[in-house]
Formats: sequence, structure tokens, C-alpha cells
Amino acid sequence: MLDPRLCRSFLAVAETRSFTAAARRLGVGQPTVSQHIRRLEDAAGGLLFARDTHAVDLTARGQAMLGFAQTIVDTEDRAARHFRGAEIRGRVRFGVSEDFALGELPDVLHRLRRSHPLVDVELTVELSDTLAQRLRAGQLDVVLGKRRPGATRGRLLWREPLVWIGSAATVLEPGQPVPLVQYPMPSITRQVAVECLERAGTEWRAACQTSSLTGLRAAATAGLGVSLHARSLIPADLVELPAELGLPDPGDIEFMLLARDSAEEPAVALAEFIMDRVSGLHPTGRP
Repeated sequence: MLDPRLCRSFLAVAETRSFTAAARRLGVGQPTVSQHIRRLEDAAGGLLFARDTHAVDLTARGQAMLGFAQTIVDTEDRAARHFRGAEIRGRVRFGVSEDFALGELPDVLHRLRRSHPLVDVELTVELSDTLAQRLRAGQLDVVLGKRRPGATRGRLLWREPLVWIGSAATVLEPGQPVPLVQYPMPSITRQVAVECLERAGTEWRAACQTSSLTGLRAAATAGLGVSLHARSLIPADLVELPAELGLPDPGDIEFMLLARDSAEEPAVALAEFIMDRVSGLHPTGRP
């Protein structure tokens, strides 16, 4: 009844809430994904998704299908690993920028565990430039971090706008320096924020410096100041500030993947997994 191919398409749509993004992740055309969903809905006896021009949401039947589809896909993957022979095993030292760590990382690690259950992860969360330095020093195997547009290091995963964020009650006093909540150097977003304001001739002050995203969220939520953040990874308790506040456009930021040239099999497996998983959720290029 439930063909694993159909289940994979169903899970991809359920996770991305987009037939286009699901097709990109699976490496097939959107008509193929739509056909798979129709066939699965025929087998299930009803609609799995409620669709309109703006959203794709699971129906009650679709919610019930999630567990069954995931079990079927996991079983097929385990069988493939068993009959393929030795599984990938070992430890990989993985560095991640903190904004991604508190956003999509748990889901990526969860799926890595299902795909490669014998790969152990030693996780480091830090600023992107610090992670890149540690990789060059041989202390990390794989890094998922940020870079400025035009930089060449690493493999581009996706590009998106940087936006000014604060609390819903954030107010900037006319004629007063813009209060910044920022990471310490060598934070890329701190550098961009300062350069952006200075190019615009806008005065600023360091209202709060913190080494963690948790601290940044607390300070911004409390109204201490504003900060820069990738639009898709804005913390739930903060908001993108409106253009009416007069803050200059900070441009884009790129997320990239770095891996050691001499990386062993677990690190290669993690890098390939991230490329497949993350690139499917974030198309390369500015939205």
C-alpha cells in the first residue's frame, strides 16, 4: 500500500511545506512529487495536504500518515545499510554557527542519527570565523558557518538577506545613536552592522556585547538595542524591524560548508548529508 518512494516525497513535502522545495531536495521534478502525493492520497483514501496558493498544511489524515511513512522509510534505509555491508562509523568534529545551532540544527542531527546511527558527533558552537580558524588548525572536521557575499572559502549552501531585529516594542530615538546588541569580534554580523551604519552616516553605540545567542536574545527582547540576523533564522521572541525606523539595508549573508581536505569517512558522510539536507530547504541565491 505504502510505496517507500511515495513516502519519501510525502515526508519531504511535510517538512518543507512546499512541493517545489521537496522536489529540489529529492532531485526530481515538481510534477513527480505531485504525482507521488496523489498516488499516496489514493492509497490512503483521502487528502494528506490542504493546499492553496500561499500554504501547504497537513490534514488530520496527513498527520496520521507521518509516523507510518517515517517508519517505512527508516526500515528501507536500515535494510539497505544491512545488505550493503559495513556501515559508516566513527567520530566527526562538527562546528556550527550559533544562529543555526538554535534553529535547524536539532532536526539535521536527528536525521543524521537515523541515516548514520554509528557516527558520533563532537559538536562545537562558535562564531563562524573562529570555527574556520579551528578547522584550519585541525581541531574540527566540518564547519557550517557564515561568510560575506563574494568570499570564496567553503561551499555555498544558501544566501539570504540580513535584517535588523529587535523586540516588538523597539523604538529608536530620533537624533540618538543606534544602540547595538552585538557579538564580540570576529563576528561577521557585528562587522557588517558597524560598516553599514557608518556608510550611511548613522551614529551607533555598543549598548550590549554578548558571546552567545541566548544573551543576544535576552538583551534585544529587553529592549537594550537592535541587532543583525539572517532573516530565516530570527529567534521566535524577536521580530524583523520595519523599514520606517530608517535603518540602512545591510545586504545579504551567505551560509557555507567547510571540510578538511583529509577528512575521514564520517566527516565526508556528514558534509554530504548537510549539502543534501540544508540545500533542499534553502535554495541557493537570494529569495
